[in-house]
Amino acid sequence: MARVRVILVEPKHEGNVGSVARAMKNFGVSDLRLVNPPALGEDARRRAMHGIDILTAAKAYTTYAEAIHGADLVVGTSGVKTESERKFHRQATTPRELAAKLGGIGGIVALVFGREDFGLLNAELEACDVLVTIPANPEYPILNMAQAAAILLYEIHAAKDGPAKARLPASAAERDTLYATFDDLLAVTNYPPHKRGRTKVMFRRLMGRAAPSKWEFHALMGVIARAAKTIRRERAKTTAKPRKES
Repeated sequence: MARVRVILVEPKHEGNVGSVARAMKNFGVSDLRLVNPPALGEDARRRAMHGIDILTAAKAYTTYAEAIHGADLVVGTSGVKTESERKFHRQATTPRELAAKLGGIGGIVALVFGREDFGLLNAELEACDVLVTIPANPEYPILNMAQAAAILLYEIHAAKDGPAKARLPASAAERDTLYATFDDLLAVTNYPPHKRGRTKVMFRRLMGRAAPSKWEFHALMGVIARAAKTIRRERAKTTAKPRKES
């Protein structure tokens, strides 16, 4: 089963941080990371209850990139989703679907929760492998940070009793290599530059939802790299052919 890490991005209220620590204690998760958090005082400690040890051990970071570094799968959370296949930033799965996927992989999974007022920025969403949205009343779908954390942690905890055998996922470095290889294929095939950004996000989300194993990642990377290499070789042969004299 995957090891869960919780990341709170620029939380505004110390009480929310304490409540998240309490929810983490409830479901056996202890790794808490904070990006530019507020000062944590009495309110945070009071709300943490028996999760005070998690709150005290929380690590603070100044950038989002530093906080997610080292995670094998980065899961962003959002109260806004879309059914449109063209809007890749906001395509999301449910907490239960995510938990079912995680039951079959190992490694570190980072659950990322955005700011209380406007969540995660588009650039931060692009760095996520999977996006999760909690089904709620469409008239008021935005949950409190601590409530959202409790729901996701519960679903993941409940899925631990499932029959799935953990597989070894590709590491973050291996995953980045796959994405770079895919980017290279887009370039060598002269894929329209104005479409590349969206296509890259689509590919990242596709891989995140599929949760492939380390072996599957490398097999796919081999196919993509071979395709790009073959195209370059054939193109070089065409370019190198001597012109016939007239």
